[in-house]
Amino acid sequence: MAVIDRVRVIEPGDLDGAQSVLALRAAGMGDLLAAVPALRALAEVVPAGPGPHAPGVRVAAPRWLHPLVELIPGVRGAVGVAGLTPNWLPAGRVVVNLHGSGPQSHAALLAAQPTAMLAFRSEPVWQAGPKWSDAESERDRWCRLLHSVGVAGDPRRVELLRPHVECRVPEALVLHVGASDEARRWPADRYVEIARALRGGPVVLTGTAADVPVAQWVAREAGLHPRAVLAGRLSLTRLAALVAQARLVVSTDTGVAHLASAYRIPSVVVFGPASPTRWAPPAEGPHRVVRAAGDAPAAAQVPAQAVLDHVTDLLRPAAAA
Repeated sequence: MAVIDRVRVIEPGDLDGAQSVLALRAAGMGDLLAAVPALRALAEVVPAGPGPHAPGVRVAAPRWLHPLVELIPGVRGAVGVAGLTPNWLPAGRVVVNLHGSGPQSHAALLAAQPTAMLAFRSEPVWQAGPKWSDAESERDRWCRLLHSVGVAGDPRRVELLRPHVECRVPEALVLHVGASDEARRWPADRYVEIARALRGGPVVLTGTAADVPVAQWVAREAGLHPRAVLAGRLSLTRLAALVAQARLVVSTDTGVAHLASAYRIPSVVVFGPASPTRWAPPAEGPHRVVRAAGDAPAAAQVPAQAVLDHVTDLLRPAAAA
């Protein structure tokens, strides 16, 4: 049994029947959803019990993401973080690093004084576990980490539970106008072109509170009713409910794109410089990826017609039914 700095290295079979496990994923919405297949697999070998302090898998994540953690099948619940450091460890103090390659996340978990840890190798902090590879998808990556200790994860199992809240606009055509940085942002006038072309269902515009001015401009230019602007008006749970019942989602490579994957909703995802190899939706789903040529193109290089062609194709079966 290997021990590093008084912390036991988790080995094959160790997680079977474990009482509780804490998994770190202290990043954004898309990051959390890309880890869903691994979290589901982990929850199947560490099943949740009844009661607020029962055993099971808990996820250490920023508090604003906790409503989404509650939608991951089998997961017991969420734990807050201070940066990368969990605010709490379960009684057995067993941790799994689903956050990154290290060494910062490894060091943060080790500072919480676990008894056992599973993580990718990260010299000099953690000299155990499989080697990290940049050339694989996030879903494959975390399932591979679990495979190294005998836990069978399937990277295609991205599904979430449906939220128990009312959907504001059922069967909507969702245009998500937000993005976390400029290189990933698709120009507002392209969304106007898509909105003008859509027929046969309510078009709604989503985004964060910071995206409200853009969403309002798109609505005006496209001739949409002001009530079509849902940016800044939806909780994370209601956003999930909206996407879960949508007819189509158009977005950049944001968390909303991963929500569409989780609910098998047809989607067109405009990629900027991020690698589709790492972040694209599952190939098995009704999803299309659009990206300009080059090593790290901006999303703005993708023309509206390239997206509209996919939108038209994805909506055609529904229109003909």
